[in-house]
Amino acid sequence: MSISAPDSKKVHVVSLGCPKNLVDTELMIGRLQQGGFDLTGEANGADVLLVNTCAFIESSKEESVDAILDMADIKAANPGARLVVAGCLSQRHAPELSAEMPEVDLFIGTGEYDRLAEALELPPAPSGPFTGLRKGRSEYIADHFAPRYVAPNSFSTYLKIAEGCSQGCAFCIIPKLRGVQRSRTIDDVVAEARDLASRGVVEVNLVAQDLTHYGEDIGDGKALVKLVRRLGEVEGLRWVRLMYAYPHNFGDDLIDAMAETENCLKYIDMPIQHSSDQVLEAMNRRTSRAEIEALLTKLRARIDNLVLRTTLLVGHPGETDADFEDLYSFVQGQRFERMGCFMYSQEEGTFSARMDRQLPTAVKRLRHSRLMALQKSISAAHQQAMVGREVDVLVEGLSDETDLLLQGRTGGQAPDIDGVVYINDAPDDIGRGQLRRALITETAGEYDLVGHIIA
Repeated sequence: MSISAPDSKKVHVVSLGCPKNLVDTELMIGRLQQGGFDLTGEANGADVLLVNTCAFIESSKEESVDAILDMADIKAANPGARLVVAGCLSQRHAPELSAEMPEVDLFIGTGEYDRLAEALELPPAPSGPFTGLRKGRSEYIADHFAPRYVAPNSFSTYLKIAEGCSQGCAFCIIPKLRGVQRSRTIDDVVAEARDLASRGVVEVNLVAQDLTHYGEDIGDGKALVKLVRRLGEVEGLRWVRLMYAYPHNFGDDLIDAMAETENCLKYIDMPIQHSSDQVLEAMNRRTSRAEIEALLTKLRARIDNLVLRTTLLVGHPGETDADFEDLYSFVQGQRFERMGCFMYSQEEGTFSARMDRQLPTAVKRLRHSRLMALQKSISAAHQQAMVGREVDVLVEGLSDETDLLLQGRTGGQAPDIDGVVYINDAPDDIGRGQLRRALITETAGEYDLVGHIIA
């Protein structure tokens, strides 16, 4: 999409990684627009080529490097264009990348992206790329006054309520890339939610590196409970979703707030990583299998029609066959509605990377394949159970698969990571961002549904 005016400065953006990174991208675009730039969907002819990178695991680093090289080729064909690399890869590897990628004009880290427009006013360093804005530890967090680009006619977006993480999981590099947890105030988050709703947003997905510890760093351990209830009062906000909610601070009062707040979706994204106590201890996680099982039982008992998504990690150093079978049986028993699984990646700078008993890649791949095959069958059963049910569907527009169908999502389908509902025989008055009642008539594979509008 292009929204550039003739003769204006134009920026083309590639955003990689998680929804939290996407929010950073939107904030960078907002700053650039404030500085006189217009966003363009065409890389050729852009004055600035911006790549916001991810460096969470090896595959994400490779994807980021490929994107940078693609933009470098475009820069070479567009004299005068400037190439900017932002985000986690810059924060982690700017000195090395600066030596290997002289095509890049500016590396900017995770804690200085608010100064991007200012940095672009500086002349390039005569000796090569300007890397002065990269910082060893992040400190910045945006508030609701920060300009943020929200695409025209957006009805769903992410709302970042905290930055950084203080949990110290042994396998995770995020604290070194993003710093310790820094929470926004409740009033500040609610103010942004009101602004988003005034622009037509009806769904906000709350994100942070560690959602359930929101507020603890500013002296309010009940901040998420209060925030959920406050967001329930925001006019026009129909759906509020909790994502990246750690299990070890999920108290009864938060369960009550979810159950009692009308616009809070009965959906929880809760990364638990593993079930084996031995592996959980090695990962420096703060819950045992018994504690996780007790929490999941309580959540399902007290929140009607709850949809649970989790993320698991297989192949952590020292994970034995018995540990994996423990995890396999745990997934069989819990029957999560949604589940993602990663293979452990040995990331330099993490405690796990220095551990003995690193597992062969072939073992990790086999365990990942077995677990996802199990989840595929579980998901198919969950989807089949939806047939014949009436549900609310948020209409997203034309299907990604065919222009002959519309698609939408139920409250149990988070954007981009879960399935969709394909809508047959849509009425003429249906539009993007509408919440409509639908009857689910059939499944489409293991993750998608088919239905038609009934109200």
